[in-house]
Amino acid sequence: MQTVDALLGAYQGAVPGAGVLVVRDGISLCRRAYGLADVENGIASSTATNYRLASVTKQFTSAAILLLAEEGRLSIDDPVRSWLPTLPPAADEMIIRHLLAHRSGLVDFEALIPLGATAQLHDADVLKLLEAEDRGYFRPGSGYRYSNSGYSLLALIVERAAGRDFAVFLRERIFRPLGMHDTLAFEAGISTVPHRAYGYSLIRNAWLRSDQSATSATLGDGGVYSSIDDLAKWDAALYDDRLLRPASLRLLFAPASPTDEPAVQYGFGWRISGDSVWHSGESLGFRNVIVRFPKRRLTVIMLTNRNYPEPYPAALAFAGLRWPER
Repeated sequence: MQTVDALLGAYQGAVPGAGVLVVRDGISLCRRAYGLADVENGIASSTATNYRLASVTKQFTSAAILLLAEEGRLSIDDPVRSWLPTLPPAADEMIIRHLLAHRSGLVDFEALIPLGATAQLHDADVLKLLEAEDRGYFRPGSGYRYSNSGYSLLALIVERAAGRDFAVFLRERIFRPLGMHDTLAFEAGISTVPHRAYGYSLIRNAWLRSDQSATSATLGDGGVYSSIDDLAKWDAALYDDRLLRPASLRLLFAPASPTDEPAVQYGFGWRISGDSVWHSGESLGFRNVIVRFPKRRLTVIMLTNRNYPEPYPAALAFAGLRWPER
Protein backbone atom coordinates (compact mmCIF):
# COMPACT_ATOMS: atom_id res chain seq x y z
CA MET A 1 0.00 0.00 0.00
CA GLN A 2 2.95 2.31 0.51
CA THR A 3 3.63 2.18 -3.22
CA VAL A 4 0.03 3.11 -4.04
CA ASP A 5 0.13 5.93 -1.52
CA ALA A 6 3.34 7.23 -3.07
CA LEU A 7 1.83 7.18 -6.56
CA LEU A 8 -1.18 9.11 -5.30
CA GLY A 9 0.56 11.66 -3.11
CA ALA A 10 -0.88 14.57 -5.11
CA TYR A 11 -4.42 13.49 -4.16
CA GLN A 12 -3.86 13.52 -0.42
CA GLY A 13 -4.78 16.35 1.92
CA ALA A 14 -7.16 19.28 1.43
CA VAL A 15 -7.40 18.88 -2.35
CA PRO A 16 -9.83 17.23 -4.78
CA GLY A 17 -9.51 13.51 -4.31
CA ALA A 18 -9.68 10.07 -5.81
CA GLY A 19 -11.06 6.61 -5.31
CA VAL A 20 -8.88 3.66 -6.32
CA LEU A 21 -9.86 0.02 -6.58
CA VAL A 22 -7.71 -2.93 -7.62
CA VAL A 23 -9.62 -6.20 -7.71
CA ARG A 24 -8.47 -9.66 -8.81
CA ASP A 25 -10.83 -12.57 -9.27
CA GLY A 26 -13.44 -10.81 -7.15
CA ILE A 27 -11.05 -10.10 -4.28
CA SER A 28 -10.20 -6.50 -3.44
CA LEU A 29 -6.43 -5.97 -3.36
CA CYS A 30 -6.60 -2.21 -2.89
CA ARG A 31 -9.65 -0.11 -2.02
CA ARG A 32 -8.66 3.39 -1.02
CA ALA A 33 -9.98 6.95 -1.00
CA TYR A 34 -7.91 10.12 -0.95
CA GLY A 35 -8.49 13.85 -0.60
CA LEU A 36 -11.81 15.67 -0.57
CA ALA A 37 -15.11 15.11 -2.35
CA ASP A 38 -16.22 18.64 -1.45
CA VAL A 39 -13.34 21.05 -0.91
CA GLU A 40 -15.38 24.02 0.29
CA ASN A 41 -17.05 22.01 3.04
CA GLY A 42 -14.09 19.80 3.88
CA ILE A 43 -15.96 16.55 3.13
CA ALA A 44 -13.51 13.69 2.73
CA SER A 45 -13.68 11.24 -0.15
CA SER A 46 -14.64 7.67 0.71
CA THR A 47 -14.95 4.44 -1.24
CA ALA A 48 -18.69 5.23 -1.52
CA THR A 49 -18.12 8.69 -3.02
CA ASN A 50 -19.93 9.07 -6.35
CA TYR A 51 -18.08 10.76 -9.22
CA ARG A 52 -19.46 11.83 -12.58
CA LEU A 53 -18.16 9.03 -14.76
CA ALA A 54 -18.23 11.05 -17.99
CA SER A 55 -17.49 8.71 -20.91
CA VAL A 56 -17.08 5.66 -18.67
CA THR A 57 -20.89 5.91 -18.86
CA LYS A 58 -20.80 4.62 -22.44
CA GLN A 59 -20.38 1.01 -21.29
CA PHE A 60 -23.74 1.22 -19.49
CA THR A 61 -25.42 2.73 -22.55
CA SER A 62 -24.10 -0.04 -24.78
CA ALA A 63 -25.16 -2.68 -22.24
CA ALA A 64 -28.67 -1.20 -22.21
CA ILE A 65 -28.87 -1.52 -25.99
CA LEU A 66 -27.71 -5.14 -25.84
CA LEU A 67 -30.24 -5.98 -23.12
CA LEU A 68 -33.00 -4.70 -25.39
CA ALA A 69 -31.55 -6.64 -28.33
CA GLU A 70 -31.63 -9.83 -26.26
CA GLU A 71 -35.32 -9.25 -25.63
CA GLY A 72 -36.05 -8.68 -29.32
CA ARG A 73 -37.11 -5.08 -28.79
CA LEU A 74 -34.50 -3.87 -31.25
CA SER A 75 -31.62 -5.10 -33.36
CA ILE A 76 -28.19 -3.50 -33.43
CA ASP A 77 -28.55 -3.58 -37.22
CA ASP A 78 -31.75 -1.52 -37.16
CA PRO A 79 -31.58 1.71 -39.16
CA VAL A 80 -31.19 4.57 -36.70
CA ARG A 81 -33.93 6.50 -38.53
CA SER A 82 -36.40 3.68 -37.79
CA TRP A 83 -36.13 4.81 -34.17
CA LEU A 84 -35.33 8.49 -34.71
CA PRO A 85 -37.16 9.37 -37.94
CA THR A 86 -36.58 13.12 -37.61
CA LEU A 87 -32.89 12.71 -38.42
CA PRO A 88 -32.05 14.06 -41.90
CA PRO A 89 -31.42 11.90 -45.00
CA ALA A 90 -27.66 11.91 -44.30
CA ALA A 91 -28.47 9.29 -41.66
CA ASP A 92 -30.26 6.94 -44.08
CA GLU A 93 -27.50 4.30 -44.05
CA MET A 94 -26.73 4.62 -40.34
CA ILE A 95 -27.48 1.62 -38.11
CA ILE A 96 -27.34 1.24 -34.33
CA ARG A 97 -24.11 -0.76 -34.63
CA HIS A 98 -22.45 2.33 -36.12
CA LEU A 99 -23.43 4.42 -33.10
CA LEU A 100 -22.05 1.84 -30.68
CA ALA A 101 -18.66 1.68 -32.41
CA HIS A 102 -18.31 5.40 -33.30
CA ARG A 103 -18.69 4.70 -37.01
CA SER A 104 -21.73 6.92 -37.59
CA GLY A 105 -20.01 10.02 -38.95
CA LEU A 106 -22.41 12.18 -36.94
CA VAL A 107 -21.42 15.79 -36.39
CA ASP A 108 -20.26 16.49 -32.83
CA PHE A 109 -23.13 18.18 -31.07
CA GLU A 110 -20.68 20.27 -29.05
CA ALA A 111 -19.75 22.04 -32.30
CA LEU A 112 -23.40 22.91 -32.94
CA ILE A 113 -24.14 24.69 -29.66
CA PRO A 114 -24.80 28.39 -30.37
CA LEU A 115 -22.13 30.79 -29.15
CA GLY A 116 -22.94 32.18 -25.74
CA ALA A 117 -25.46 29.45 -24.89
CA THR A 118 -25.30 28.49 -21.22
CA ALA A 119 -28.40 26.33 -20.71
CA GLN A 120 -27.64 22.65 -20.25
CA LEU A 121 -28.44 20.34 -23.13
CA HIS A 122 -30.20 17.01 -22.75
CA ASP A 123 -30.15 14.04 -25.10
CA ALA A 124 -33.36 15.25 -26.77
CA ASP A 125 -31.66 18.60 -27.45
CA VAL A 126 -28.80 16.76 -29.17
CA LEU A 127 -31.34 15.20 -31.52
CA LYS A 128 -32.80 18.62 -32.29
CA LEU A 129 -29.37 20.00 -33.15
CA LEU A 130 -28.64 17.05 -35.44
CA GLU A 131 -32.01 17.33 -37.19
CA ALA A 132 -30.76 20.52 -38.84
CA GLU A 133 -27.47 18.97 -40.06
CA ASP A 134 -27.96 17.00 -43.26
CA ARG A 135 -24.29 16.09 -43.39
CA GLY A 136 -21.73 13.93 -41.67
CA TYR A 137 -17.98 13.61 -41.38
CA PHE A 138 -18.10 10.49 -43.57
CA ARG A 139 -20.55 7.94 -44.94
CA PRO A 140 -21.91 5.83 -42.04
CA GLY A 141 -19.81 2.72 -41.54
CA SER A 142 -16.88 3.94 -43.63
CA GLY A 143 -14.72 5.47 -40.90
CA TYR A 144 -14.17 6.06 -37.19
CA ARG A 145 -14.68 9.26 -35.23
CA TYR A 146 -15.35 9.26 -31.50
CA SER A 147 -18.89 10.57 -31.06
CA ASN A 148 -20.72 11.79 -28.00
CA SER A 149 -23.57 12.60 -30.39
CA GLY A 150 -23.96 8.91 -31.17
CA TYR A 151 -24.23 7.88 -27.54
CA SER A 152 -26.79 10.58 -26.79
CA LEU A 153 -28.89 9.16 -29.63
CA LEU A 154 -28.44 5.66 -28.19
CA ALA A 155 -30.01 6.85 -24.93
CA LEU A 156 -33.03 8.09 -26.88
CA ILE A 157 -33.29 4.76 -28.71
CA VAL A 158 -33.24 2.94 -25.36
CA GLU A 159 -36.12 5.14 -24.19
CA ARG A 160 -38.21 4.47 -27.28
CA ALA A 161 -37.54 0.73 -27.35
CA ALA A 162 -38.06 0.27 -23.60
CA GLY A 163 -40.97 2.69 -23.21
CA ARG A 164 -39.39 4.35 -20.20
CA ASP A 165 -36.87 7.06 -19.41
CA PHE A 166 -33.22 6.14 -19.93
CA ALA A 167 -32.33 6.87 -16.29
CA VAL A 168 -35.21 4.67 -15.12
CA PHE A 169 -34.17 1.84 -17.45
CA LEU A 170 -30.60 1.90 -16.15
CA ARG A 171 -31.81 1.89 -12.56
CA GLU A 172 -34.34 -0.91 -13.01
CA ARG A 173 -32.44 -3.16 -15.42
CA ILE A 174 -28.78 -2.66 -14.53
CA PHE A 175 -28.04 -0.82 -11.30
CA ARG A 176 -30.70 -2.28 -9.00
CA PRO A 177 -30.27 -5.93 -10.12
CA LEU A 178 -26.52 -5.68 -9.54
CA GLY A 179 -26.88 -4.04 -6.13
CA MET A 180 -25.42 -0.73 -7.36
CA HIS A 181 -27.84 1.15 -5.14
CA ASP A 182 -26.06 4.51 -5.15
CA THR A 183 -25.33 4.62 -8.90
CA LEU A 184 -27.60 6.69 -11.14
CA ALA A 185 -27.91 8.71 -14.30
CA PHE A 186 -28.21 12.13 -12.69
CA GLU A 187 -31.04 14.48 -13.67
CA ALA A 188 -31.05 17.85 -11.93
CA GLY A 189 -34.38 18.53 -10.24
CA ILE A 190 -35.38 14.86 -10.55
CA SER A 191 -32.70 12.85 -8.77
CA THR A 192 -30.05 13.45 -6.12
CA VAL A 193 -26.53 12.04 -6.11
CA PRO A 194 -25.73 10.46 -2.73
CA HIS A 195 -22.19 10.90 -1.40
CA ARG A 196 -21.53 13.29 -4.27
CA ALA A 197 -18.11 14.45 -5.37
CA TYR A 198 -17.95 17.90 -6.93
CA GLY A 199 -15.57 18.62 -9.78
CA TYR A 200 -12.63 21.03 -9.63
CA SER A 201 -10.15 22.61 -12.03
CA LEU A 202 -6.69 23.85 -11.20
CA ILE A 203 -6.61 27.54 -12.12
CA ARG A 204 -3.65 29.74 -11.20
CA ASN A 205 -2.48 27.23 -8.58
CA ALA A 206 -5.88 27.06 -6.87
CA TRP A 207 -8.56 24.38 -7.06
CA LEU A 208 -11.80 26.06 -8.16
CA ARG A 209 -15.16 24.29 -8.35
CA SER A 210 -16.02 23.56 -11.99
CA ASP A 211 -18.66 20.92 -11.67
CA GLN A 212 -21.09 21.43 -14.55
CA SER A 213 -21.03 22.71 -18.12
CA ALA A 214 -23.60 23.05 -20.90
CA THR A 215 -22.93 19.42 -21.87
CA SER A 216 -23.04 17.89 -18.38
CA ALA A 217 -26.74 16.98 -18.49
CA THR A 218 -26.66 14.63 -21.47
CA LEU A 219 -27.00 11.10 -20.15
CA GLY A 220 -26.13 8.55 -22.80
CA ASP A 221 -22.62 9.82 -23.39
CA GLY A 222 -21.56 10.67 -19.84
CA GLY A 223 -24.27 11.27 -17.24
CA VAL A 224 -23.83 8.37 -14.80
CA TYR A 225 -22.46 8.91 -11.27
CA SER A 226 -20.91 5.97 -9.46
CA SER A 227 -18.33 4.92 -6.88
CA ILE A 228 -15.53 2.38 -6.76
CA ASP A 229 -17.67 0.29 -4.40
CA ASP A 230 -20.52 0.07 -6.91
CA LEU A 231 -18.24 -0.33 -9.92
CA ALA A 232 -16.74 -3.42 -8.27
CA LYS A 233 -20.19 -4.99 -8.65
CA TRP A 234 -20.36 -3.94 -12.29
CA ASP A 235 -16.94 -5.44 -12.96
CA ALA A 236 -18.00 -8.75 -11.38
CA ALA A 237 -21.10 -8.90 -13.61
CA LEU A 238 -18.92 -8.69 -16.73
CA TYR A 239 -17.46 -12.14 -15.98
CA ASP A 240 -20.71 -14.11 -16.02
CA ASP A 241 -24.29 -14.07 -17.30
CA ARG A 242 -26.01 -12.42 -14.36
CA LEU A 243 -26.79 -9.38 -16.55
CA LEU A 244 -25.91 -10.08 -20.20
CA ARG A 245 -25.72 -13.33 -22.15
CA PRO A 246 -22.26 -14.55 -23.20
CA ALA A 247 -22.89 -13.54 -26.82
CA SER A 248 -23.68 -9.98 -25.74
CA LEU A 249 -20.57 -9.80 -23.56
CA ARG A 250 -18.50 -10.90 -26.52
CA LEU A 251 -19.99 -8.06 -28.57
CA LEU A 252 -19.08 -5.51 -25.91
CA PHE A 253 -15.42 -6.47 -25.97
CA ALA A 254 -14.93 -7.56 -29.59
CA PRO A 255 -13.05 -5.14 -31.86
CA ALA A 256 -15.67 -3.35 -33.96
CA SER A 257 -13.56 -0.51 -35.33
CA PRO A 258 -9.97 0.66 -35.60
CA THR A 259 -9.37 4.02 -33.93
CA ASP A 260 -7.03 6.96 -34.40
CA GLU A 261 -4.45 5.06 -32.32
CA PRO A 262 -2.91 2.06 -34.13
CA ALA A 263 -2.66 -0.02 -30.95
CA VAL A 264 -6.26 0.63 -29.88
CA GLN A 265 -9.51 -0.74 -31.29
CA TYR A 266 -13.05 0.07 -30.18
CA GLY A 267 -15.77 -2.37 -29.19
CA PHE A 268 -19.17 -1.29 -27.90
CA GLY A 269 -18.39 1.28 -25.19
CA TRP A 270 -14.92 -0.19 -24.57
CA ARG A 271 -11.45 0.35 -25.99
CA ILE A 272 -9.31 -2.72 -26.63
CA SER A 273 -5.51 -2.60 -26.26
CA GLY A 274 -3.49 -5.81 -26.18
CA ASP A 275 -4.71 -7.88 -23.23
CA SER A 276 -6.78 -5.04 -21.73
CA VAL A 277 -10.21 -3.53 -22.27
CA TRP A 278 -10.67 -0.05 -20.87
CA HIS A 279 -12.36 3.32 -21.07
CA SER A 280 -11.55 6.74 -19.75
CA GLY A 281 -13.95 9.53 -18.91
CA GLU A 282 -13.19 13.23 -18.98
CA SER A 283 -15.59 16.09 -18.33
CA LEU A 284 -15.47 19.42 -16.56
CA GLY A 285 -13.83 18.73 -13.20
CA PHE A 286 -13.61 14.91 -13.49
CA ARG A 287 -11.06 12.41 -14.84
CA ASN A 288 -11.72 8.67 -14.55
CA VAL A 289 -10.66 5.33 -15.96
CA ILE A 290 -11.50 1.63 -15.70
CA VAL A 291 -8.96 -0.88 -17.03
CA ARG A 292 -9.75 -4.60 -17.14
CA PHE A 293 -7.34 -7.45 -17.84
CA PRO A 294 -9.80 -10.33 -18.36
CA LYS A 295 -7.21 -13.08 -18.78
CA ARG A 296 -5.65 -12.07 -15.45
CA ARG A 297 -9.10 -11.36 -13.95
CA LEU A 298 -7.60 -8.10 -12.75
CA THR A 299 -9.31 -4.70 -12.84
CA VAL A 300 -8.11 -1.24 -11.86
CA ILE A 301 -10.57 1.63 -11.38
CA MET A 302 -9.58 5.21 -10.60
CA LEU A 303 -12.14 7.99 -10.19
CA THR A 304 -11.12 11.60 -9.55
CA ASN A 305 -12.92 14.93 -9.10
CA ARG A 306 -10.29 17.12 -10.73
CA ASN A 307 -9.24 18.11 -14.23
CA TYR A 308 -5.62 17.01 -13.86
CA PRO A 309 -3.81 14.66 -14.20
CA GLU A 310 -5.18 11.90 -16.40
CA PRO A 311 -5.51 8.72 -14.27
CA TYR A 312 -4.81 6.17 -17.02
CA PRO A 313 -1.00 6.07 -16.53
CA ALA A 314 -1.48 5.61 -12.76
CA ALA A 315 -3.99 2.80 -13.37
CA LEU A 316 -1.49 0.99 -15.60
CA ALA A 317 1.16 1.43 -12.91
CA PHE A 318 -1.15 -0.14 -10.33
CA ALA A 319 -1.83 -3.06 -12.66
CA GLY A 320 1.92 -3.65 -12.93
CA LEU A 321 2.52 -3.87 -9.17
CA ARG A 322 3.21 -7.25 -7.59
CA TRP A 323 0.09 -7.81 -5.56
CA PRO A 324 0.09 -10.45 -2.81
CA GLU A 325 -1.92 -13.60 -3.27
CA ARG A 326 -5.10 -13.63 -1.19
